[in-house]
Amino acid sequence: MLNVDDNACFIDDFGPLPVKRLQSVAEVGDIVRRAAAERQAIYPLGGRTLLHIGLPPARPGIAVDLRNLSQVLDYPARDMTVTVQAGITMAQLQSLLATEKQRLPIDVPQAEQATLGGVLATNISGPRRFGFGTLRDYVLGIRTINDQGQEVKAGGHVVKNVAGYDLCKLHIGALGTLGIISQVTLKLRPVPECSALITFGCETAALDRLLDQLHATRTRPVCLDLLNPTAIHELRMNLPEALWVLVVGFEDNSDTVNWQIRQLLQELAHSGIQGVETWIGAAGEPLWHSLVEFTWGGGRKSPEESLSEGPMLSERSPRGRTSSAQGISFKANLLPHAVASFCRQAEALSESMRLHAHAGSGIVYGHLDSNVTLPRVAAMLKELTDVAARAEGNLTLLRCPVEWKRELPLWGRERGDLWLMQQVKNILDPQNIFNPGRFLIGR
Repeated sequence: MLNVDDNACFIDDFGPLPVKRLQSVAEVGDIVRRAAAERQAIYPLGGRTLLHIGLPPARPGIAVDLRNLSQVLDYPARDMTVTVQAGITMAQLQSLLATEKQRLPIDVPQAEQATLGGVLATNISGPRRFGFGTLRDYVLGIRTINDQGQEVKAGGHVVKNVAGYDLCKLHIGALGTLGIISQVTLKLRPVPECSALITFGCETAALDRLLDQLHATRTRPVCLDLLNPTAIHELRMNLPEALWVLVVGFEDNSDTVNWQIRQLLQELAHSGIQGVETWIGAAGEPLWHSLVEFTWGGGRKSPEESLSEGPMLSERSPRGRTSSAQGISFKANLLPHAVASFCRQAEALSESMRLHAHAGSGIVYGHLDSNVTLPRVAAMLKELTDVAARAEGNLTLLRCPVEWKRELPLWGRERGDLWLMQQVKNILDPQNIFNPGRFLIGR
């Protein structure tokens, strides 16, 4: 396990920042008011699993550890909603929901450490995004601490509550730059009776046609993922030896899942696929887990190693300093029909390129070793960003050496709504207290 200092931490190479581990929402409000009066910055912390995302902090301040804000405030299971404080870990939340055979169907890596607030701030999604959507689809209500130390609420506790502005979505993916998330109300789904994964390989020439066929299937997959050979090797799973491997997942009652398996195999019978294998129920859990962890980490650990060792070494050093030991990671979003061509072009750029695409959703994650030079990475990112832009998308850099962050376009091609985001930041955080410098506008 990593030895994380609870009294001080680094974000990238910035720090050490003093850490205050708070016990209540009132304490959070107090420290925000003091910071505002003294013109200090506030850096919210959860499980510290994704601190490598974003730019380094812009100025000194205080890191606020929210992990003690982990109470379950209301769980009316019949309504399929839950209200919890944002410091609860995703593993704790899912364990609670499982007692009522319910879940939040969002895939989160390092769930034992990742907190709900951190997951919302980074807008994590994984393989099940294709079938169940993202966190924006499940947040009914939210409470945040504003720049005056006041707890502000938006949304409600029931699905039908639609009054007022939907401020909930502003905080999802904002990297904690608009306020500190303190409490969340989520809508839930039942745990499926049965789950299954089908894996098979294909040649490069067949990739476009096969993905088109899967998009047109009569079945309803919840997962449609694509892996290249380097990624397959890193997963350490018994997957087909092929140029590309597709993973199709189903979750429903047993009869429906079994029908979908038979139907899909029938549809693909003459498609030239290789090494077909079906993973049903518990047999597929290690592969589900590996897909979730690989999406954001791109690391080399097996599921068993990941669970036993805790947070990856790339996230935090023993002194609490974030590190880029695992190299470079990017995320591209584009129209689903362009996923195959994007992946082919990305793979051709480097032999070490590990590609994992949520092909049904148009999301592609790429991971590279750290032995690539800065000019080479810059050229690769420009080429791939151009490809994504032609498919009405963009590319963001999730991980790289800290000293490269000011040289590379972390947030991809500049969007036309940057002025609007700046105005939102100015209104909600006029003193620029929360995570200054870390997100798009870099202030």
